[in-house]
Amino acid sequence: MFSVIESFRSALQSIRAHSLRSFLTSLGIIIGVASVIAVVSIIQGLSASISAEFKGLGANSLTVFADTPFEESMQGKRNVLTMNDFDKIVSHIDDISNVSPAFGPFGDFGTTVRHAGQSTFTRVTAVTAAYQEASQSFPQYGRFISASDDRSRRKVCVIGPKVRDKLQLPENPVGKFIEVGGEWFKIIGMNEAQGESFGFSKDDYVLIPFMVGSAIAGNDSKLDINITFTVDDIEQLEAVQGRLTGLLRTAHKLKPGQRNDFKVQTAAQLGESFESIISMMTMVLGGIVSVSLLVGGIGIMNIMLVSVTERTREIGICKALGAQRHHILLQFLIEATTLSLLGGLVGLALGYGLGFGAAKMIPNFPDAFVPWWAIVMAIGFSSVVGIVFGIMPAAKAANLHPIDALRYE
Repeated sequence: MFSVIESFRSALQSIRAHSLRSFLTSLGIIIGVASVIAVVSIIQGLSASISAEFKGLGANSLTVFADTPFEESMQGKRNVLTMNDFDKIVSHIDDISNVSPAFGPFGDFGTTVRHAGQSTFTRVTAVTAAYQEASQSFPQYGRFISASDDRSRRKVCVIGPKVRDKLQLPENPVGKFIEVGGEWFKIIGMNEAQGESFGFSKDDYVLIPFMVGSAIAGNDSKLDINITFTVDDIEQLEAVQGRLTGLLRTAHKLKPGQRNDFKVQTAAQLGESFESIISMMTMVLGGIVSVSLLVGGIGIMNIMLVSVTERTREIGICKALGAQRHHILLQFLIEATTLSLLGGLVGLALGYGLGFGAAKMIPNFPDAFVPWWAIVMAIGFSSVVGIVFGIMPAAKAANLHPIDALRYE
């Protein structure tokens, strides 16, 4: 223990005596660790925000949507869910409620909306009355689309606050008329503001009755709808998911072993899918920036070899006074590890600052978050780099013959 403490004290003295050189040597480690922590903190902040978003969807909600494999997409094929699928789900699946079909009658991206000389491009979705509970959308002014609106095919709509602002509508826009894709609609409600997520507004949309959207899309169009509903008993979630999968496979005449042309996912599964993607991004980007740690380790090995050469006579004197091989080895190994570890700690602080600053510079981006494992990884990896790249210089110093070392000029 005394040897370790003395070696550590000697290492700090050597680093202090050559402070500028020590800083430049650790710069590679500092940059490497700072890069890793900055990338990890930004991605993990994004991951935490995504998880929070999906938790708000409800643990008992299910979403069904068409799924087309990449190979089939390249061949021009496109799988869809139709109203026949919706009708089968409503009539054959028990223990579910708030079954809500939805689709974009003007395409996936939306269309132009106009009012009194103002225009904007926004997302337009055709929905039923059940969409209110399924999506937790509640009006701030007016009311939501009702079943009678849908049956009567009334040209009414519910807008988000962002659309009101873009079209310069009054604070309470209920009763005003807007032009949606060439059709005039009366505003019957405006939903509460939900803010922004990842730089995208969640309030920039127009909702119209489902039957009106179907008429706009045309009766001959093969509508591709998403179907969202809630399971009454959360304990039956997996059972309902299994029955639904079997029902749609039969309806789509899929053979045993043939891949599903649709996906049934819970809010939790959607969140897990995103987290899996985020984890992969973290590993890939973290691996790329970790290359700089290798460069930093080579820099430490280089400067430690120079240090051994400079202190050859000192090593000879120590050995002449009785220092053993392991004492010299330990001294230089601890010095290399200390140099690398100090660089890692500085890089850790710098990386968090960079990640936090970068997240703040991106509009509406979630705050950076540094998980505990990233801190452990930064400190541990810095130490490992110091040990690995310090072994060779330390071994060279420990193997010096005392007579040759004392004669070194």
